[in-house]
Order: sequence, then C-alpha cells, then structure tokens
Amino acid sequence: MILRKLILLQIILCCITVSFGQNKDLKVFVKDRNALVINKAKLKSGNQNLIPAFNKLVKDADALLSKVPTSVMEKKQTPPSGDMHDYMSLAIYFWPDPSKSDGLPYIRKDGQINPEVDDYKDKSNMIWMSRDVEVLALAYYFSDDNKYAEKAAQILQTWFLNPDTKMNPHLNFAQAVKGKNDGRGIGIIESRILTSVVDAVGLIADSKSWHAKDQKGMEKWFNDFLQWLMTSKNGIEEFKAKNNHGVWYDEQKLSFALFTDNNEIALNTLSSLKSRLELQMDTTGFFPAEMERTISLHYMAFMLEPLFNVANMATVMNQDFWNYTSASGRSIKKTFEVMKPYLAKEKEWFGQQIKPFEFEDNATPLLAQGFYKYNCKDCNVAIKSILGEKKSPTTIYHLTTLID
Repeated sequence: MILRKLILLQIILCCITVSFGQNKDLKVFVKDRNALVINKAKLKSGNQNLIPAFNKLVKDADALLSKVPTSVMEKKQTPPSGDMHDYMSLAIYFWPDPSKSDGLPYIRKDGQINPEVDDYKDKSNMIWMSRDVEVLALAYYFSDDNKYAEKAAQILQTWFLNPDTKMNPHLNFAQAVKGKNDGRGIGIIESRILTSVVDAVGLIADSKSWHAKDQKGMEKWFNDFLQWLMTSKNGIEEFKAKNNHGVWYDEQKLSFALFTDNNEIALNTLSSLKSRLELQMDTTGFFPAEMERTISLHYMAFMLEPLFNVANMATVMNQDFWNYTSASGRSIKKTFEVMKPYLAKEKEWFGQQIKPFEFEDNATPLLAQGFYKYNCKDCNVAIKSILGEKKSPTTIYHLTTLID
C-alpha cells in the first residue's frame, strides 16, 4: 500500500479542468491529461524547477530496465482451480485462531496484517508490476526515449498477454480466509492498482514498441475483467459493499469502462458513485463506516483517494465531480475540508488509530489535489512541512503537480 501511495504522490496531476475531447489522443483517465501536456511542454522549454524531478523519474526508470518481468506463474501455491494463471491471495486481517490446534478457521484482527500474506506472491507481484509500468510509462512520456516504453511493454505483455505467463481476468481467489472460503468479494480491492496500468498503456500507446495487437489484447483483457466484475458472485458482493470497498469497486469499473469504450457503463458507474455519497457519508462530511475502523484516519484518507480519482475520470466525461453536491449537501469537497486539518497536521486526529499514520505517503497526495482543485493555498505549506525542505526540491512530485 505504501508503494502505491508513493507512486500516487508522483503522478497527481490536477491543475486544469479538462473539456471532453481535449487531448483525447492521450488515453489516460486517473491522471489529468492537460497537466501532463503542460508539464511536458514546460520541461521541453527548459523549466529549471522541473529538471530535478525529471532526473529522479529517469533514474528510477533506468533502474527498472534490467529487471525481469514478474507474473502470476511465480507463486508456490496452486489455486483451488488448479490453474496457476489464476490470481490468489489471503485476507490481510485474518490470523490463525490460537484456540484451535490447526488454527482454523482464521479469525479477524482489524488493522493488523498477518505476515503470512507475504507468502502469496501474486499480490506483491501485481503491485510491483503496476508500479514499474507506471514509472516507465511516465519516463517515456516525458523523455520520448523509447527504451522506457519498450520495457513497459515487455512487463505488460508478460502479465496480461503472453499465453504462458498471463493472469486470467478474474479475482475468484483473492483474499481467501483459511478454513472459511477460497476467495471473497473484498479481494477485489487488490485490483485497484490496475487503474494505473490502464493509464500507463495510454502513455506508451504512440511508441514504436506498442502495437495494435497489444492494444487490442489489453482492451480485451480489461473488458473481460470488467464483465467479471459486474456478473460474478465476488463482483456483485463487492458492488453491494457500503464502505470504501464499494467506492473502490466503482472507481475500478469507471476506469476500465472508459479504457474499453463502454460509455454506458461509465455513466452508470458515475451515477452509482453519486448515490454512494448520499448513502455512506454523514451530513458533516465523514464516513461512519471508516470512522469505526481501528485505523480510522487511514481509512478516511483511503476513502478520499478513490473519490479524487473518480473526479479526475469524470472530467474526461465532461462532468464536474470535484464540485458535485448531492441534494442533501454531501460532496467530496466537504469531506476534504473536514479532513484537511488532520491531513495537514493542524489538528490531532480524534478517532481510533492503533498504528502511526503515514502522512508522507497517504496525506500528501490528497493535499496536493486539494491545493489545485479547491484552491487550498495552505495545503502547499503543509506538503512542504511534511516532506521537509531537504527532500521536497528533488521529488517527482515537483514535476507532476505543476507546483511551479
């Protein structure tokens, strides 16, 4: 999760409202298309404020060029289906029952991650795969050096397209609870990182290393996965979730629908997300289901993240979700405003938080978006304070947030 947040910090691109059709050749959705174009133009013109961040991005990408692509075939466990191409993972908050000789069935300890989950490599490998292609795709986009696109394409082909190594487009066996089930709808939250893969495909789409058959293959994979999300037992279960899981489910559906040109699904999903605000948010801007958690500050931030992603995607659809307000006054802006003092360390969090909150990883990306989308001037001050003066001048954040 920390790795994912670090990458999100690098790719927050949220300065200008995009009109539908602008930069449509750049097929990205979670990232702000116009901000990408503007940053690239500034870099080409020699903007000195962006060069340190660009150098850091290239350094990170260079380190990936010799890395061997990973796949679902590397796990040591065999999925219940007997097919190694099926993704599988364990529920992170479930532990062996100490009162049982075999520990079964596992029992829940909210907020406490069972280290046994690390033995199931599909989850960590998918995180690394997504992170790597995102860094490489951004490096290609800003440098126009095809070696980064070539490596990104190799990683994508290995995980999604190569018959010998590809992942099957479903999560039937994600977040299993030993002694109870082989997989749960809750496991769908693990595929949220694939929205960055969708954007990475868009960033390398014009390179000589990405071919029409690759594009068609990826679109088919994500269309199949989208259909699985909407029709499978696990997908329907997650759709019904009334906490952050339901929002993350819709966030993924929206990304994959836009990528595969399923416009009606995209519109219906955005409507679903508006309904979730009405059902899941209270009148003050907090989400009660997240506030009940043992790491409630984390989960409130974890709710804002997909909502902000959706707002960027809605812009592509020529809809303003950033400033949408329901009939009862509920909005993501209200949630950001009530959360901002806690994310910025201006106030001490009042809810339960059994372990330290990672402000750099989890708060800074949200403050960055608030700075531009909601004209939160002191958000920038808070970001610099959290990052520290020594670190802030050279982070990729300075390249991708239009801070100058």
